[in-house]
Amino acid sequence: MTTDAARKILEAVRDGSLDVDQAVERLRRMPFEDLGFAKLDHHRGLRTGMPEVVYCPGKTNDQIRDIVARLYDQGDSPVLATRAGPEVFEAVRESVEDSRYFEAARIVVAGPDRVEPKPNFDSAYVGVVSAGTADVPVADEAAVTLTHLGDRVERLYDVGVAGLHRLLGSLDILLEARCLVVVAGMEGALPSVVAGLVPCPVIAVPTSVGYGAAFGGLASLLGMLNTCSSGVAVVNIDNGFGAAVFASMVNGRGDV
Repeated sequence: MTTDAARKILEAVRDGSLDVDQAVERLRRMPFEDLGFAKLDHHRGLRTGMPEVVYCPGKTNDQIRDIVARLYDQGDSPVLATRAGPEVFEAVRESVEDSRYFEAARIVVAGPDRVEPKPNFDSAYVGVVSAGTADVPVADEAAVTLTHLGDRVERLYDVGVAGLHRLLGSLDILLEARCLVVVAGMEGALPSVVAGLVPCPVIAVPTSVGYGAAFGGLASLLGMLNTCSSGVAVVNIDNGFGAAVFASMVNGRGDV
């Protein structure tokens, strides 16, 4: 449940369109609901502004379906399920018919798109930058997550250090962003280059793309942690979702 959802319940009680017993029933499962195999944190959206999101690996399709259904029933915004395959999408659709699947991002969005854009939507955006096409799944995970947090997103893909003219050809997108999520594998050099060009924060995302000595993304992670450029924060390997949440907080809730 988000702040807006709680406010709507209270306003409905005040104007008489919802009686007290109905309001109590809607609030009854807060702050969490115990499904036996999962304790759903319905209160998270009120505390943090970011409702609970379902991480799919390690869960059965039936568990994911039931978790998403309960989160959707208790909220007023779409529910995100990350690292989801097509089989998860099919399971979720059994409970929430109006669901969409973003294949590259591996994200299921359950429910109609009722996300309110942030008040600064027209004047501020987060740029999502990828070094190569192989990094797109992680970059898209960040971009789709940001969109469903109400942020405006500008994508700039396949502009890695092997051809810096591609990056410099889109310098205006970089310079006008409120925040940048920069995704790269191999040696992980792109965030350092970008941070040396722009005045905004850069959130670096190492990916597991690379040959053997890349060690599944460890080489790019260490390269980003050892950057000589200032203003760079680094998230874990392949963590496009975490980068998106951080970027959304930097972008703010409408302040300019």
